Amino acid sequence: MNPLEAGGLALVAALFGVGSTYFIVRRLSPRPNVPPDHTPDPEVARAAEIRGQELIEQSRRDAEQIIRDAELKARDEAFRRREELTRETEAARAEVREMERRIEKREDAAEQKQKELARKEKHLDVLKEKLSDRKDALEKKSKHLDELVEQEMKKLHEMTGLSRETAERMLLERLERELAEEIAAKIRHHDERIKQQAEYRAREIVTVAIQRYAAEQTASITVSTVDIPSDDMKGRIIGREGRNIRTFEKLTGVDVIVDDTPGVVIVSAFDNVRRETARLALTKLIQDGRIHPSRIEEVVAETQAEMEKHIMELGNQAVLDADVPVPHEKLIYLLGRLRFRTSYSQNVLAHSVEVAHLCGLMAGELGLNTQLARRCGLLHDIGKAADHEMEGGHPKVGAELARRYGETSKEVLHAISGHHDDVTIDNIYTVLVAASDAISASRPGARRETLEKYVKRLADLEAVACGFPEVEQAYAIQAGRELRVIANANRTTDADAIRICREIARAIEQQLDYPGEIKVTVIRESRATETAK
Repeated sequence: MNPLEAGGLALVAALFGVGSTYFIVRRLSPRPNVPPDHTPDPEVARAAEIRGQELIEQSRRDAEQIIRDAELKARDEAFRRREELTRETEAARAEVREMERRIEKREDAAEQKQKELARKEKHLDVLKEKLSDRKDALEKKSKHLDELVEQEMKKLHEMTGLSRETAERMLLERLERELAEEIAAKIRHHDERIKQQAEYRAREIVTVAIQRYAAEQTASITVSTVDIPSDDMKGRIIGREGRNIRTFEKLTGVDVIVDDTPGVVIVSAFDNVRRETARLALTKLIQDGRIHPSRIEEVVAETQAEMEKHIMELGNQAVLDADVPVPHEKLIYLLGRLRFRTSYSQNVLAHSVEVAHLCGLMAGELGLNTQLARRCGLLHDIGKAADHEMEGGHPKVGAELARRYGETSKEVLHAISGHHDDVTIDNIYTVLVAASDAISASRPGARRETLEKYVKRLADLEAVACGFPEVEQAYAIQAGRELRVIANANRTTDADAIRICREIARAIEQQLDYPGEIKVTVIRESRATETAK
């Protein structure tokens, strides 16, 4: 608050005091409308006058107090403003002094740089002079050397009797003969190194793809069993004079085997789609209980429609699992049919999805189009869904079906037709499909062995171990995944047991083909027996 504001506030307070005093005096003085014959009481008038004087005095004191307070506040405000101004002034002066110091430093630095530049310019001038002198000296020496070389060349030509062109040709021919073997060795070494790197890289890509994708392996068979609540149901399935079972077999295209096996009926067919349709239809008939030719026709037709829908769902799910663009609906339907097709007991749809993922993984390692690689792998066995309906092998049939139903990619068509080397392979995606197909088919458990082949593999495994003279007996256990070898303790030592174990493992690797790994364990022990009498 400045002094002017404080004086104004004091004036307002004084006016307020005077006004309040006047109001009080007016209130205490006799009213003008009082009748003239009314005489005021002198005591009351005196008391009023005294009260008015006191109020005036009190108002004056209040006004003075207000003025003093206002003056004190004005002084405090002026003192605070002065201090703020002083601080701002000091800050501005300090900033100005700091700027002056920075400017002085910059001027000193600029002056120092200028001196350094001047010194460097002088040094460069000196170097230029030295380089110019050295250049002149080198030019003189070069001219002198050229003259000497020319003189020596003339003397050499006079001594040898050869012209310059003849000498150059003879020298080049000699160098070519000397370097031919060295160049051939370098080329051969370079080729071998490239082959080793390519083989190592190929093994690495295949190994990474196998490790990154692990698929379940399942095996399908050609028969399905249907549980029945009681053996009486077998008679109802056969029907009077066999009419029910004949109608069912005619509509579904399967063989229904009703024998003495309790609680089951067997449905047999090589076409897995028909077999699954028949199994579902027979299950519905058994649950419904009404088994007669008209009802069989109705249920079979209904089940076939449901099966068609289920096949489309399986195809769509395979497309989603492989993460490829949705192909033609007919191709999706054919993919769904692969779910009911087996190849060496391996489910073809699961195999196709696995090949698609392996192709995508290897294509990613090589920097190729992963989506295109997965599409090639997914559709490579599409011909197996209709190879019995068309002439030719499944690669040719699959390529024809894919082309018929809108597949325009040359890479996909070539991969389908050439993944079994039926055509000349000139596409990298075909190579990836062929490699992925082999990997998927050779996984342990992917393809089921026959009993004879399984027994022969175990016998061969034991025979390899028994071929060593130190071995007494050998037993293949854990389904051929482990070989227990019993060595002769009298003819071997502990160190020999370690050597024999390694030699047997190497012999198995070289002589046998087997899935997965085989653990070889050599057992050597000495037993002492004595009878106490």
